[in-house]
Amino acid sequence: MQRKAYVPGLAALLVTLVAGCTSGTDGDGSDIDAKAGVSTTTTAPPGKYRTLREPCGSVDRATLRDLLPGAGQLPEDEQEKVFKGTAAVTYDTDRRVGCSWSADAPSASHHLVIDVERVVSYDPAVSDADKAQEVYAKKEDGASLPPPVDGPKDEPGPSGSPEGKPSGSPSGSPSDGKTPNSGTTTSPARTTPPPGLQPRLLDDLGDAAFVDDVFAPSGSAAKRRTVSVVFRTSNVVVTVRYAEQPAHPTTVPDSKELQEKARGLARKLADQLNE
Repeated sequence: MQRKAYVPGLAALLVTLVAGCTSGTDGDGSDIDAKAGVSTTTTAPPGKYRTLREPCGSVDRATLRDLLPGAGQLPEDEQEKVFKGTAAVTYDTDRRVGCSWSADAPSASHHLVIDVERVVSYDPAVSDADKAQEVYAKKEDGASLPPPVDGPKDEPGPSGSPEGKPSGSPSGSPSDGKTPNSGTTTSPARTTPPPGLQPRLLDDLGDAAFVDDVFAPSGSAAKRRTVSVVFRTSNVVVTVRYAEQPAHPTTVPDSKELQEKARGLARKLADQLNE
């Protein structure tokens, strides 16, 4: 009699254990995936660029002669020093590089800087290119671009004349209402470029780009005009800064010439990235 009472109890225990095991395999299978370490997170793709070109050698000698006219008036050995450039000090040349050049002439001094940053996202859900767009967007927000307006962007043609209506009014309004002989409006800190050459977005450079143009005091009676062209290509952000400071305090550097030269160099650097 005891043997017959024990067997049904054992059978019930087995039924309970089997039911408990099979219940773990029913449903959506999430418990099994978790135990097996199966990840359902999609990792964003890496950036297109893994290394960077040596910066001081990225600008050819003919371009440097054009951008730094004062260098051509120097003795040969001093020209070599100018054209060699000065590399920026960085901790990882696969992540950021830069170079600068300067040359003085009797009429004006010129200064050129290029800065190249390869952006890496450490968030697996954010691609390197998207992270680079965040870096680029901060530079764009910090520039003196006018507020966006409806309609096409203002793009100057080859001669510097606008191909459409101006994209917006200049950022910097006159404080005294005076207009010098050059026809540009002045304020204590800025002389705005003529229509069509104001700071603006660019459509023909990289994945996103803009040009900024600032005319401001430079610690002396003379004022410096600095043109910056910034563009992003995939996960690389490139900045070109080209500045001219006239020797005479009443001379105003030409926006059209400086912008054309800065944009020309930026296009060459973009082409190098695609090689």
